[in-house]
Amino acid sequence: MKEARRTAETAGLKLLDQEEGLVLTDGTLELTADFARDLHRVKRGNLQRELLVRAAKIKRNPEPEKGAGDKALTAVDATAGFGEDSLLLAAAGFSVTLFELNPVIAALLQDALRRAGEIPELKDAAGRMKMICGDSVTQLPLLSFRPDIILLDPMFPERTKSALVKKKFQLLHLLEQPCADEEALLEAAGRAGASRIIIKRPLKGPYLAHRKPSYSLEGKTIRYDVIVC
Repeated sequence: MKEARRTAETAGLKLLDQEEGLVLTDGTLELTADFARDLHRVKRGNLQRELLVRAAKIKRNPEPEKGAGDKALTAVDATAGFGEDSLLLAAAGFSVTLFELNPVIAALLQDALRRAGEIPELKDAAGRMKMICGDSVTQLPLLSFRPDIILLDPMFPERTKSALVKKKFQLLHLLEQPCADEEALLEAAGRAGASRIIIKRPLKGPYLAHRKPSYSLEGKTIRYDVIVC
């Protein structure tokens, strides 16, 4: 937490402990990570319609019953941010490891996970999510397991110029820069030995590192490019 507070102060921001949780502020705008906002998305009927869950192509029960021979499906979110996509995978039954490089965002995410564990509807999903503050480019090849899925959602440069970016997320842009080396990120994901790499992109955005996926699923504003390994 000390590193997170120092990093925030370097960017002209502060991390404050408030009743609603850990808050990032510039003195005017405030931002928290809060999985409660996504409660409607993880309801069973809605969850199966999520593009990411469909892209994950769950072919067996992600969380097998006790005594079953199969192990639970595993996922790695290599660019976690506030972990909304990881929550969807965890709610679908995946055991999810989240990597976040920026210590401020990691602190906000860890606080959100703690609070999610106190919400009955989110407790099980939050229990399947493990957050690591670190560089996924260096850590992915060192994983002690072969994940079934790796999720990549590197910040896209054009997002910072979009009129659709909410004012609160201006705070995040002071902390986190667009992906500097897309090829290194994609290569690290490939070396981790996952069955599938799922890449979240703006609907009309280019392929990550110019790598054509095996197939894509498109929504109104985003798409998921899927590389079958």
